[in-house]
Amino acid sequence: MRCIRSSTGPSIVFVMALSLPWSSPALAHVEQGQAAGFLIGLQHPWSGFDHVLAMIAVGLWGAQLGAPAMWLLPVTFPMVMAFGGMLGLMGVKLPGIEIGIALSAVMLGVMVLAEARPKLMLAASLVSFFAVFHGHAHGTELPPGQNGLLYSMGFVIATGFLHGLGILLGLLHRWPAGKLALRSAGAFIAVMGVTFLWGALK
Repeated sequence: MRCIRSSTGPSIVFVMALSLPWSSPALAHVEQGQAAGFLIGLQHPWSGFDHVLAMIAVGLWGAQLGAPAMWLLPVTFPMVMAFGGMLGLMGVKLPGIEIGIALSAVMLGVMVLAEARPKLMLAASLVSFFAVFHGHAHGTELPPGQNGLLYSMGFVIATGFLHGLGILLGLLHRWPAGKLALRSAGAFIAVMGVTFLWGALK
C-alpha cells in the first residue's frame, strides 16, 4: 500500500508532462485565432499569484492526505473549475469572486499548515466550492474574439500542472524536515491569502 501511495504523485506529473507536447500538433488543425485562445488559456492561471498559490495548495494538501485524496482533489478542482468557467463565459453573475479566491488561499493554506485530515467528501467539497470562484474568474476574462472552449481547455490543463507541482512538492511530507517545510509553505500561502483578502475588501 505504501508503494502505491508514494508513486501516485509523480505519475500524475509524468502523465501531464507527456500530454503537453501533443497539444501543439493538435492545434495545427485549428485556426490561428482559436489556437491563440488555447495558448492564452494555458498562460492565464500563471498570471495571478493568488491562483497559483491556491492551486499548488490543493496539490500539497492532497499529498499530505495521501491516496485517494492525492488524486481526487486535483481531479475535482479542474472539473468544477471548468463549470465555474462556463458560468463566467455565459455571463452568469457570481458575487464576491475576488473574496472567494482570496479565501481559498487562506483556507487551503490553513489546511496544509494544520495537516488537517477531514473526511474525504468534506475535503472535496471545500476544494469544489473554491474551484467555482477560480473558474468563474478565468471565464469572465476570455479575450474578445477567442474560442471559449479552447481557452477553457488551456486554463484547465495549466491548473492540472499546478496541482501536479503541488503534489510533487507535497511528497516531501514523508520526511520530518519535509513535513515542517510543507507546514511552513501552508503558513505562507495562508498569510498571502490574508493579504489578497485585504486587497479585495478595500
